[in-house]
Amino acid sequence: MPAEFDAPTQKWLTVVGIGEDGVAGLGDEAKRAISGAAHVFGGKRHLTLAAELIRGAARLWPTPFDSEMRDVVALRGQKICVLASGDPFLHGVGVTLSRVVPSTEMRVLPAPSAFSLAASRLGWALQDIETVSLHGHAIDLIRPLLQPSGRVIALTSDGEAPAQIAALIADSGFGASRLTVLEALGGENERIRVTTAGGFDLENINPLNVLALELESSPQARTLPLASGLADDLFEHDGQITKRDIRAMTLSALAPRRGELLWDIGAGSGSISIEWMLCHPSLRAIAIEHNAERADRIERNASACGVPGLKVVRGAAPDALTRLPTPDVIFIGGGGSNAGVFDTAIAALRSGGRLVANAVTLEMETLLLARHAALGGELLRLQVSRAAPVGTMTGWRPAMPVTQWSWVKP
Repeated sequence: MPAEFDAPTQKWLTVVGIGEDGVAGLGDEAKRAISGAAHVFGGKRHLTLAAELIRGAARLWPTPFDSEMRDVVALRGQKICVLASGDPFLHGVGVTLSRVVPSTEMRVLPAPSAFSLAASRLGWALQDIETVSLHGHAIDLIRPLLQPSGRVIALTSDGEAPAQIAALIADSGFGASRLTVLEALGGENERIRVTTAGGFDLENINPLNVLALELESSPQARTLPLASGLADDLFEHDGQITKRDIRAMTLSALAPRRGELLWDIGAGSGSISIEWMLCHPSLRAIAIEHNAERADRIERNASACGVPGLKVVRGAAPDALTRLPTPDVIFIGGGGSNAGVFDTAIAALRSGGRLVANAVTLEMETLLLARHAALGGELLRLQVSRAAPVGTMTGWRPAMPVTQWSWVKP
């Protein structure tokens, strides 16, 4: 590194947010950063927008995109500028850069984000609506946001995405929802068009677009409740599912915390790991299932419930647990009676991590009692009864009781 940049706080990297209005929308400081840089990095669109200011080398991002930013880091100490869309720290390249360049070494000059521009055109208060980036992600991520009378602004990937999202929304029972497609916001080609999810008929949509949703639900709409314990019929299953009431109590025992990773061993329908991920976008889960048909079903359920990032490992525990990332929390529902499952799971769990196991068979319950006797923790007996016809009358029909062991690893 050159001697003049020995100070760790030297800001050699400037990240400039640029909008569709190009140079006209930039402030003086941003213009100086671009024209004074030895190297200017950006996408093809960004470099074209700023072309009249670039005096140094224009550097197009490599394909495939390098998330390690090696080309930028290799020039550390020189005057470098990176161009980004709108706000670089809102689903932007600034987030990627911050993983490899300390904040003390960069300055950031943001422009309005696509969310801000869309909200300003619509007169919507950003703090009162949901926002989601579907750019480069599965559109299924929007499913948990489909709530009656809700408002959503979504970044999309291309000109085909609005029609695909509209079809998903209509198929979910929200066909009457008002959809506003906002194209090329802030530029000379800006265009705003309105339609409905069920009657979507827009064509020739600019690849740079944002979709705003004003949701209206039918009585049959598929809405994912905001509390744990989703209805069983929201999942495909063959009977191998932790039932709604027990699942809600199990999620409470698992106690999700921001950023944690769950192993769901013997996942069945995947309902536990799916609801775990629905608790917060930062939560991750790995569903381990040896039955191929059930593993396929878990993947379908994950997409249908808006958590397509759920990882499914096909195989039987304990062998399938090798080489998986260290879990913060483990749930054992099925397959816990297989030899070595508990020992392998406990060994893999980090210190301070939590383990919850449910038993409906006497054999599994015996294992839980033994673990409780040896390691401590908490034992619960969960029993649910439902009203059902008894002849011409009504009585209580108890479901199979569940024994639950919860434990925190020292």
